[in-house]
Amino acid sequence: MKKICLLFLVVFGTIVSTFAQKSVLSVEKIMQDPSWMGTFPSDVHWSADSKTIYFNYNPENNPTDSLYKIQLSDTEKIIKVPAKEALGLIPSSGDFNEAQDLKVYTRNGILFLYDFNEHQEQQLLELGDRISQPEFLADEAVIAFQLSNNMFTYHLASGEIKKLTHIKDGEKPAKKEAQLSEKDNWLKSENLDLLQVIHERETKKEKRKAYREATKEAEKFTFYTEEKRLANLKISPDAKFVTFNLITPSKERKNTFVPDYTDVTGYTSDLDTRPKVGDEASKVEMAIYNLEKDTVYYVQTDQLPGIKDLPDYVKDYPERKWKEENRPVITSGAYFSQNSQAMVNIRSTDNKDRWIALLDLEDGTLKTLDRQRDEAWIAGPGIGYSFGGGTLGWLPDGEHIYFQSEATGYSHLYLYNVKNNKKKALTKGAFEVFSPSLSRDGKHWYLSSSAIHPGERHFYRMPVMGGKMEKLSSMEGNNKVSLSPDEKHLAILHSYSNQPWELYLKQNSDKAKAVQLTSGQSEAFKAYDWKDPELIHFEAQDGAKVPARLYTPAPSTANGAAVIFVHGAGYLQNAHKWWSSYFREYMFHNLLTDLGYTVLDIDYRGSAGYGRDWRTGIYRHMGGKDLSDQVDGAQYLIDELDIDSEKIGIYGGSYGGFITLMALFNEADTFTSGAALRSVTDWAHYNHGYTSNILNEPFNDPIAYRRSSPIYFAEGLEGNLLIAHGMIDVNVHFQDVVRLSQRLIELGKDNWEMAVYPVEDHGFVEPSSWTDEYKRILKLFNETLLD
Repeated sequence: MKKICLLFLVVFGTIVSTFAQKSVLSVEKIMQDPSWMGTFPSDVHWSADSKTIYFNYNPENNPTDSLYKIQLSDTEKIIKVPAKEALGLIPSSGDFNEAQDLKVYTRNGILFLYDFNEHQEQQLLELGDRISQPEFLADEAVIAFQLSNNMFTYHLASGEIKKLTHIKDGEKPAKKEAQLSEKDNWLKSENLDLLQVIHERETKKEKRKAYREATKEAEKFTFYTEEKRLANLKISPDAKFVTFNLITPSKERKNTFVPDYTDVTGYTSDLDTRPKVGDEASKVEMAIYNLEKDTVYYVQTDQLPGIKDLPDYVKDYPERKWKEENRPVITSGAYFSQNSQAMVNIRSTDNKDRWIALLDLEDGTLKTLDRQRDEAWIAGPGIGYSFGGGTLGWLPDGEHIYFQSEATGYSHLYLYNVKNNKKKALTKGAFEVFSPSLSRDGKHWYLSSSAIHPGERHFYRMPVMGGKMEKLSSMEGNNKVSLSPDEKHLAILHSYSNQPWELYLKQNSDKAKAVQLTSGQSEAFKAYDWKDPELIHFEAQDGAKVPARLYTPAPSTANGAAVIFVHGAGYLQNAHKWWSSYFREYMFHNLLTDLGYTVLDIDYRGSAGYGRDWRTGIYRHMGGKDLSDQVDGAQYLIDELDIDSEKIGIYGGSYGGFITLMALFNEADTFTSGAALRSVTDWAHYNHGYTSNILNEPFNDPIAYRRSSPIYFAEGLEGNLLIAHGMIDVNVHFQDVVRLSQRLIELGKDNWEMAVYPVEDHGFVEPSSWTDEYKRILKLFNETLLD
C-alpha cells in the first residue's frame, strides 16, 4: 500500500509539476516579428523653433517607421508628418552664428540660410556638385563650405564665391619636352645650318618663348593628393589656414569573402567583407594649407612624448629584438577656437596612447597638453576613436579646452587651461559621464551619467567651470534626453527593465514632472506580466563584485536547473534597469523562468558601465576573467539558490557564443550544455579594429591569441553543444564554425550539432530563423538539463 501511495505521489507530483511549468509564452510568440509588441518611438529631435518634437513611429504597422510629430501647443495629438513637410525640415546639422538667430546648412547638397527672427528660409547656392560642411567664419558676413575636396567662401551680402584651396586628386602632370631621336636631331641641326631663313625663324621662336616664360604670372599653387585620399577638411575661423588628413591605403590589405548561396540570381555570389586582424593599416598624415603663403606642409608628430614607447607585453618575448621607432599615429581633424587656435586629438595605431595637443598652424609643430597611456587600450565613454576625438572642444573663452579621460579609472569631464597649463576635473567618482554638451550661453554643461547607479542613466546640468550636478530627470531606468534648442524643455525617451521605450515631455527643471506622450504597447504584449529581474552582485574568485540580472521562478515551479546568458559585443552592458537591446533574449528568459529555470545574465569582465579596470579585464586573455565570471556565477547559483550543479547551461551570441565555446571546452565540470550562436572560434580570423585592441596583433603577440581562441581547446568538449550560425555573416564569418566543426570531427566528438541559416547575416532578420534557433536552444536545455 505504501508503494502504491508513493507511486501515486510521484506521478501526481510529476503531473502537477508539468502543469505548473507551462507558460502562456512560446518561442513562436516571442520570436515573431517584433511589431507584435507594439510601436515605440525612436530618433527624437526638435524643430528649430522648439515648438515641435519629431520622432520615428509606426502606429499604423507599416513596413517601416515614418516621421511623426507632437506640438507643444497640443501634446494630446500624435501627427504623421507629410512627406513634403519632412523634406523641408531644417536639418540638425549645420552651424549657428554667435547670436544663434541664423543657421546655415545644406539639404541635398544645396546651401540654405534660416533666419529665426523672420522665420524664413533662403536658398543661397546650388552649384551642381554637392556642397557640404557649411560654417560661419569669424567675420559672420562670410560662410565657408566644402565642394569637391576644396574649401570655398560665400559672402552673404555680395553673393561673391571664392575658392580658397586648390587641391586635386592624383599626380602632378609632368612637363613633357619633345625628345628627338639621334637621327632626327642630326637632320634638324643640318637643316638649320643650311637654311638661313629657317635658322632665323627658329631663333626668334626661342626668344619669344623665353620672353613669355620670363614675363608670365606665377602659376597658382596646386596641391596634388597623389595616391592619397583626402579627409577632414577644416578651415580656421580667420580663414588663414585649412587643415586636412591624407590617407594612404595599405597595399597589403587583403579582404575576405563570404559566399552567398541564396543570391537572387541563382548563382553563388561572393560578398566582399573585411580583412583579418593584423593586416597592414592605412597610413594617416595631417597637412596644413597656409592660404596666405599659398603652400602646404605636414604636421610633425615625431616629437610626441612617448612616441617610441614599447608596450609592456614585449617582455613575454625576450628572444625577439624590438625596434624602438616612432609608432604610426592617426591625427584627428583640427578643433578651432573662436580666435583660431588649433587643437588636435592624436592616437597611436596600437591604441595605447592618446595625445591632445595644440597645433602651431605656422609650422605644423605640436605642444602636448594631455597624454593618456593605457597598456591595454584607450577607450571608454567620450574618449573617441580614430579620426574622432569624442568629447573634445574649446570653451567660448578661447582659453580652455574640454575633454574626457579615464585618468582616474572612470571616464570623466576635464578642462585644460592653455595659458597656465592647468588641468581640472569637473566630475569625479566611481561613475561615468556621457555626451556632455555646452548650453547656448556657454555657462552650463548638460550631460548624462551613471552617478546614481551603474544600471541607471540620468540627465544633469552643471556650471561650466564645475560644481554641483543638478539632476533634471527623475524616472528610474534610462533617460535619453533631447534638449529643446531654447533649452526650456526635455524630450525624454525612457524605459525600464520590463517597459519598452516611450516618449515623455518635461520642463527643464528638477522639480517639474515628466508627462508621458506615447503609449505604444500592444494589448497582446501588455497581457503578460513581464518580469523585473533582480539586480545582484556575486563575488568572483579574485574578490571582485560581479553585477548580474537574476530571474527566479516561482518556488512551486522551480526545477533546480539554471541557464546563464552571456551578452555579446564584448564592450556592452546588460545588467541594467532599462529595456534591453536583447529584448528577444529577455522574453526568452521570461519563458525559461515560467518553465522553472533560474536565469542569470552577467556583466562579466570586459562589459561596459563599470570603468577602465572592468573594461580592460580581458586584455590579452579573452576567455580568462570573463569566463571565470561565468563559472563564479554558476557557483553562486549552486550555493545561494540551491541549483543542481549537474543542471547548468550557458548560451549567447557573438562574443557570448565565444564564451559559450570556451565554457564547454574549458569548464566541462561546470556546464552541462551550451548553445554558441554566431560565435568567434579563432580570434586571428576576426577584424582588426576590435581584436587588435584586446589581443594586439597575432604575429606580435601569439600567446594572447593562442590562449583566447576556442578552436585550440576543442578537445575539452564533454557536455552537449549546439552551434548556430548565419551563412552570410559578414561580421563573424561562417568560416569560423566550418573550421571548428572540422576540428571536432577530427577529435571524434559526437555530442554536438550545428544549425546553419542560409539567408542570415550576423544579426538575424527573419522571424522563422529566430524561431528555429530558439526552439533548438530550448530543446537542448530541456533534454539535457531536466531529468
